Amino acid sequence: MEEKPQILDASIFEPPPDAVEFYSRSLGLLNESGVPFLLSGTYALSCFTGIVRPTKDLDVFCKASDAPRILAFFKSRGHVIEVEDERWIGKVWQGPHFFDVIYNISTASIAITDEWFEEVYEVEVYGTTVRITPPTEFLLSKLFLQDRYRYDGADIAHVILKKHDHIDWKRLLNAVELYWEVLLIHVLNFRFIYPTERDLIPRWLFDELLDRLHAQAELPAANIRVCRGRLLSPRDYVTDISEWGFADVVGKGIEERHERKT
Repeated sequence: MEEKPQILDASIFEPPPDAVEFYSRSLGLLNESGVPFLLSGTYALSCFTGIVRPTKDLDVFCKASDAPRILAFFKSRGHVIEVEDERWIGKVWQGPHFFDVIYNISTASIAITDEWFEEVYEVEVYGTTVRITPPTEFLLSKLFLQDRYRYDGADIAHVILKKHDHIDWKRLLNAVELYWEVLLIHVLNFRFIYPTERDLIPRWLFDELLDRLHAQAELPAANIRVCRGRLLSPRDYVTDISEWGFADVVGKGIEERHERKT
């Protein structure tokens, strides 16, 4: 995109007053580090839709190979660093304030790769020009957030509404090849929310997802009872795994024998 960076008035996000200096300095240091990163979350949502929500941190996305570089860089500048979960996230702290260093969509294991950086969307926030997650990648970061405490389906619907022409639908489908039903859920959600805007999602994508659904309906039940609920909410489906005998996304579960119909 050959456009001037959009300028966001950071005050609209109602950050804690004593955190603004930390956010501003952190974004400047991230640029100084030379490590590629993307600012996501509420800031990207606001750029794409104009929707504003209060926020108390920064979501910084990078490749897994670059996360140690960012964390080490901030450690060398006197910050406290933390690897919260080796699978997907670290943190940089200064007193009570922090920002997240995210390199994987944790539950679904969708890594941040070079493809996330192919499109350039820039914003000036806290006095620093940074790149934000492009619309396609923004959707990828939100698809699996569906639990009783946090559901990001509205963010997905709003970005589709406002940025449908900027979404790489084929890349999005390929990225969720194992979990295409989750994409179908959001497609149907959008069609229900905006019945007059259904054609904003390409018809070929809708038809492809329905074809997959019809083909799946012809299959017998699998031998291993699986619950994939923890892809959407790690906390809400623990009972299914620990007490009811379902396999998690990986691992062993109870095998069931289904009688074949003749």
